[in-house]
Amino acid sequence: MIKILKCEKKNYQFELNKFFLKRQGRLKINTNVVKKIINDVKKNGDKALIKYEKKFSKNIEIIPNKRNIEKSIKLLDPKVKKAIDFSFNRIFKFHSKQKFRNISYKDTLNNKLDYKYVPIESIGIYVPGGNASFPSTVLMNVIPAKIAGVKRIVMANPKLNGRLSPGVLYAAKKVGIKEIYSIGGAQAIAALAYGTKKIKKVNKIVGPGNIFVSAAKKEVFGDVGIDMIAGPSEITVVADKFSNADWVAADLLGQAEHDKNSQCILISKDKNLINKVKISLSNQLKDLPRKLIARKSLALNGILIHAQSDKQIIDIVNMTAPEHLELNTKNYKNIVTKIKNAGSICLGKYSAMAVTDYNAGSNHILPTNSSAKFSSGLSVYDFYKRISYINLSKNGLETIGPSVITLATYEGLLGHAKSVEKRIRRK
Repeated sequence: MIKILKCEKKNYQFELNKFFLKRQGRLKINTNVVKKIINDVKKNGDKALIKYEKKFSKNIEIIPNKRNIEKSIKLLDPKVKKAIDFSFNRIFKFHSKQKFRNISYKDTLNNKLDYKYVPIESIGIYVPGGNASFPSTVLMNVIPAKIAGVKRIVMANPKLNGRLSPGVLYAAKKVGIKEIYSIGGAQAIAALAYGTKKIKKVNKIVGPGNIFVSAAKKEVFGDVGIDMIAGPSEITVVADKFSNADWVAADLLGQAEHDKNSQCILISKDKNLINKVKISLSNQLKDLPRKLIARKSLALNGILIHAQSDKQIIDIVNMTAPEHLELNTKNYKNIVTKIKNAGSICLGKYSAMAVTDYNAGSNHILPTNSSAKFSSGLSVYDFYKRISYINLSKNGLETIGPSVITLATYEGLLGHAKSVEKRIRRK
């Protein structure tokens, strides 16, 4: 069911890399299909958008009826509403701590330099919905945007079984979204990026989605901003002889049930623990509603790694750069400072990754496919632009200008040099 890799041989990293490359190969799609959809929506607007909605979702209502939205929200279980409210408060409090600081600098020549954070004017939030309902994703995307001061926030959310999710609609109301479109897939990304008669384009698109959504975001990047190219979910759990095998197995299955392309990895120096987890995975799978998805995920992308040392564990984690990392060990402090690549890190046996998906307070929109080596999870900072303001004094220009003329001349940019010379030439 799930592969086991022993790190006794020197070429274990080669074998592990081969495992990752196979997964990446399975994630590739024919981008020509995505390009065709984007170009069609770009050219034909709402007509093309409705065509693809009918084809892929049997949906003809792009703008949901406000009365139906309120009716749907009223039918939502009060327990779910309370859980969404609870998550909202925790996520809001943590993200409110992500304060920015404008920089103001003045040198001895009275030259003034400022660096200011300016909110992006409009954001498109993509909330997946074709196979499940994700109110948590609404909160994770919109709360930091609101804190940053974004004025216009648009939500695109495909219908689930012919209707929008009551939980998603309630979460949208909670965060104050007034512009909702029941659209999905590559056509939704195209509509947000380029606009139609019914949908005004946005400046940046954020939020997770399937491989077609990710491919579309990659395609429109440059015409609009995006948060990241998010792939299927990933978890790496580091465990030891003190870890509870059933807990570890449950954590792995919590990711495996997302998607057949989800990646689940266990790393441990304890062979006995690895065997226990393997047995527990089989036992727990029997009662999992999404067991078919989870089983396929474990078979395709699951791996149990028997490491020989802490150094090997650190090397593997940094090489993998997982979206979610759990250090479910007694002495996690021994290795955590040496781990540089991970989207988020859960420390200790009680820090289940599943909690971070909902109400720990941190963000669950995280880098995947090893992109944690160079990027971070979604935050308030993603909804700002940073602008430099330069105010040079007469004395300042006359003092630093000659150096500019020298460098510009050296680079062969005489127009630059003349621009400065004209200002400092004595009359």
